[in-house]
Amino acid sequence: MVTRQTRLLIVSHVILDAVLAITAFALAYVVRFETGFIEAPKGQPPFAQYLSLMPFIGLLAPAAFNLVGAYRLRRDRTRVDDFFAVLIGTVLLVVIIVLGTLYFQVYQASDLAQQQGTYEVSRIVLLLFLVTNVVMTYLSRETIRTFMRRRFKSGVGLKRVLVAGTGDLAKHVADRLVEHAEFGYQLVGFVDESATSKTLGYRGFPLFGPLGETEEVINREKIDQLYVALPLEEFQKMLHLIDVANREGLDIKVVPDLLQFIALRARLEDFDGVPIININDVPLQGLRGAIKRTIDIVVSLSALIVLAAPFAIIAVAIRLNSSGPVFYRQERMGLDRRQFMVLKFRSMYQNAEEETGPVWTLEDDPRRTAVGAILRRFSLDELPQLVNVFFGDMSLVGPRPERPFFVEQFKERVPHYMLRHKVKSGMTGWAQVNGWRGNTSIKKRIEYDLYYIENWSVGLDLKILWLTVIRGFFHKHAY
Repeated sequence: MVTRQTRLLIVSHVILDAVLAITAFALAYVVRFETGFIEAPKGQPPFAQYLSLMPFIGLLAPAAFNLVGAYRLRRDRTRVDDFFAVLIGTVLLVVIIVLGTLYFQVYQASDLAQQQGTYEVSRIVLLLFLVTNVVMTYLSRETIRTFMRRRFKSGVGLKRVLVAGTGDLAKHVADRLVEHAEFGYQLVGFVDESATSKTLGYRGFPLFGPLGETEEVINREKIDQLYVALPLEEFQKMLHLIDVANREGLDIKVVPDLLQFIALRARLEDFDGVPIININDVPLQGLRGAIKRTIDIVVSLSALIVLAAPFAIIAVAIRLNSSGPVFYRQERMGLDRRQFMVLKFRSMYQNAEEETGPVWTLEDDPRRTAVGAILRRFSLDELPQLVNVFFGDMSLVGPRPERPFFVEQFKERVPHYMLRHKVKSGMTGWAQVNGWRGNTSIKKRIEYDLYYIENWSVGLDLKILWLTVIRGFFHKHAY
């Protein structure tokens, strides 16, 4: 919203994160080898060996934090969100350091490292680095947050803002201005044609008068910026306000009246000098999409290897319990509305929908087999979808795929339903770990799915996977 202030905050965080990561790594070495508090049976490696890694750590720290969404400023971002973003980002950084040093040890070891034996970073140093960096980085964020809020609360550096309009769009802008106090914007009030002598403004802010008095209000209230948030049909009035702001030398921001169309994050693009508004921008593209796909391949392949024996036991139980195949294939709709066959352990009697057609599964559903009831109760019937994840039909985390029969129904009566197909479907998702699975509200499920799509990060995926382990296998709607 306020690009300059947002960029300033992000740049401050990036620089501090790089400096603090280098400092934390140096402190970890000193505590491990210089203080004498911890014995070093293998001896003390030269500081130069660790010093050579510090420039890379300074570069990799912001990259790791960016991957987990630490630089995404949101109005609902809490201190807990900041802490876990810093924690997961630092863990990711430690993993990168370990992999990098292993690569260096095997392929790129210098003559000095070869003379000294193995080239490695002490595990205790890495542990100390993790703890130190998390504490220092989180405290730096809290310090910046507190400093900015106190500075602006005292009135230093504030920009006085006037909003033209009082409709939903103007209220949306006002909410952001009030809730993002750290950007240094002070909402002064509104101007709009609905103003009368008895009209009150929004959230306690005054409604100074009609649009025709904007110039007078600007001078009287010493306004620094004007936000024009008018409906599309008031285009001519918008042009007049722009002319007024230009005469007074004000910064002017025009907020496009597109809220009724925007469900995901909107982004301004440049097409050979022509500004284009991308209404439903999805962050899971490019490098981020490649990272998510890499995680899917590694985790799904590892899980399939580890679960080979349990899969065999489940397969035998299914065959002994009822006639029919072990696996059940069902058509679902995924990314870009493409249809694919999802793979599950068969939990119902063969041809269970032959008479009823596609219907929702109910509690105590008579179509379930005895083994199937157990599999569904603990969501074990979903595990074969790891194969779908490995081959790219699905992801580990994302909106749950739905059958085309139900998609055709939902897209007509649930707003923004089809936007969930902007990303790959997942084995688990933000809606599911928050209780919206099975026969629950479709609208609430879509609300959570769209939140996930808009706010995706590696950290959010890891959080969902962890919550799936904690909550997913014992969910009351798993039947």
